[in-house]
Amino acid sequence: MTRTSPLADTRNIGILAHIDAGKTTTTERILFTTGITYKIGEVDEGTAVMDWMAQEQERGITITSAATTCYWNRHRINIIDTPGHVDFTAEVERSLRVLDGAVVLLCGVGGVEPQSETVWRQADKYRVPRIVFINKMDRVGVDPERAVAMIRSRFGAYPLPIQVPLGREDSFRGVVDLVEQEVYDWGMNVTGMDFEKRAIGEAEEAEVRVRRAEMIEALAEVDDRVLEAFLEGGALSPVELKAALRRATLAGKCVPVLYGASFRNKGVQPLLEAIVDYLPSPADIPPVQGLHPKTHQPESRRPSDDEPFSALVFKLQNDPFLGSLAYFRVYSGKAKAGTAFYNAVKDEEERPGKFLEMHSSKRREVKELFTGDIAAMGTMKPVSTGDTFCAKNRPIILESIKFPEPVISVVLEPRTRAEHGKLQSSLAKLGKEDPTVRITQDPNTGQTIVYGMGELHLDILMDRLSREFGVQVNMGRPQVAYKETILKKAAGEGVHDRPLAGKPQFARVRLEVEPLGRKTGFVFENRLKNSILPAEYAGPVEDGIREALDFGQLAGFPMTDLKAVLTGAEYREDEASETAFKIAAAAAFKNAALKAGPVLLEPLTRLEVVVPDEYLGDVVSDLNARRGTIDGMDSRAGARAIHALVPLSEMFGYATILRTLTQGRGVFTMEFFAYEAVPPAIMEQIIARIEGRISYDN
Repeated sequence: MTRTSPLADTRNIGILAHIDAGKTTTTERILFTTGITYKIGEVDEGTAVMDWMAQEQERGITITSAATTCYWNRHRINIIDTPGHVDFTAEVERSLRVLDGAVVLLCGVGGVEPQSETVWRQADKYRVPRIVFINKMDRVGVDPERAVAMIRSRFGAYPLPIQVPLGREDSFRGVVDLVEQEVYDWGMNVTGMDFEKRAIGEAEEAEVRVRRAEMIEALAEVDDRVLEAFLEGGALSPVELKAALRRATLAGKCVPVLYGASFRNKGVQPLLEAIVDYLPSPADIPPVQGLHPKTHQPESRRPSDDEPFSALVFKLQNDPFLGSLAYFRVYSGKAKAGTAFYNAVKDEEERPGKFLEMHSSKRREVKELFTGDIAAMGTMKPVSTGDTFCAKNRPIILESIKFPEPVISVVLEPRTRAEHGKLQSSLAKLGKEDPTVRITQDPNTGQTIVYGMGELHLDILMDRLSREFGVQVNMGRPQVAYKETILKKAAGEGVHDRPLAGKPQFARVRLEVEPLGRKTGFVFENRLKNSILPAEYAGPVEDGIREALDFGQLAGFPMTDLKAVLTGAEYREDEASETAFKIAAAAAFKNAALKAGPVLLEPLTRLEVVVPDEYLGDVVSDLNARRGTIDGMDSRAGARAIHALVPLSEMFGYATILRTLTQGRGVFTMEFFAYEAVPPAIMEQIIARIEGRISYDN
């Protein structure tokens, strides 16, 4: 088994951005420039290679992350194009988990937008080095300096422009590379298919000299070698500057900034050069950490073909021919098609007949894989997102992927009784593919409830049920996924004293409950010694409490952010059982929770609304009426951007309202922010609305 591309010449990168910043357009230009495609695909025309789903082509948005491979200057670049819409943020999460570097696109007009901040925080979580590409330099109102300033203020990052744009708006024609001191000039050609690489002219020389000095001075602040040369007054060669920029980027000390207009094919070649020069290879990444599945002792794998094989499954996709298509990233070792490897999470062996190199929806069969590769394979065995493939004689479980909680739900019913089983199996497949889809049954009505990340997310899900699985469903009105918690400490007691299956049963449980901070979940503490309560009954007590958590005290929503402490228990030797303690614990918890000031928690969304100045007052008044809290405003080329926190329950149908208020000129973006307690003054009204006692229109 031999490699075709050295590990040091491999790049695994993601394209990240706010919706409509040009991610897919930029990826299409990269594929065309590197010779992978012979014709440029367009998002607006539904011909983009990376937007292969019918829903993506119709709506002009990216819904699912798509992988592809291209080559530039003898380097292999594996690219994952990710969605920008907040409803599909899980696709970004799973992609960043397995990527080594990222290109973050910013719109030159909008700058840092809400979803830009979300993907940046996700990249911070996984410590992914990144470069920034300020796109749409040909748009009216473009302000690259403002975008750079926002990188510093909104991201808390250290932006380092390594180019100077030549012109802007209609006059944008190219960029000056401050490192190589060369000009990439596409001229005023609208298609931008050809460019001239030339020396700096007299017209650019003065500004370039100043900007280059600023770049070196800024780089000296984050790199000791550059600082030493700067203090000594010595000149730095382009090779030395590139090495310093690479060190600082990999260490997260700076973010190189480039400029371009992807739709006009301007700036793509320098972007490819920057990906190769400044983003890490798998060899630059620290050893991956994990645990031994049996001993739970720490294990690690260096990024080397000579290490034992290890890979992480980061995505599943339904396939009509292969069952389930599992995408995975190889972190160490190598594998050959037909050779068995071990799923350490499921404790099962896999023997893939072939591996697939993905190019969006197309695939190419490969016989062997090496460290750093991103590939897919068909599997008929149970595989889940986050599973680890490894060598059975050297097993390891790598850290899985955590996904956000869904915040909205709908009730689904098949249109015919005969389709009930088909609906359940289809939803199970979609839920396995997308971990942010959650399917439950209403215990009272037996109806199927599907949870998702937003209205668009659920809309796409319904569309896929119809197109891919042929299931026609009736969908209820979307509902907010509320939660419940408590406000104070309280105690409660539960007793089970009646026969079960003809045998007397007795158990008494005493509990205390107390509130915890947001996002802490549930904590159980047993303060009883084994002499008071045998260990075999402590587990059923916790199980009983956890089951009771699923049905809150106010409106039946799951309870969270609280602690339950077992303070007392009684039983009779001949009448004790696990079931009795489980029932008594559930009753004790309900008793305590009712005394502890139960409250509803509702999801808040972080909202950004961009409107012309003349409509500002009407939009702000409407947001106040929706219980919104205005965080701030900023000016954007004749418009205002309003930043606010608004309850999700107040945002249904907002797109139509905003169009009416602004004569179709306002736009907004929205993302989940946090769960917060519902104000007491309106809690009864919300509960009545949930229970159907009043209309949603009231």
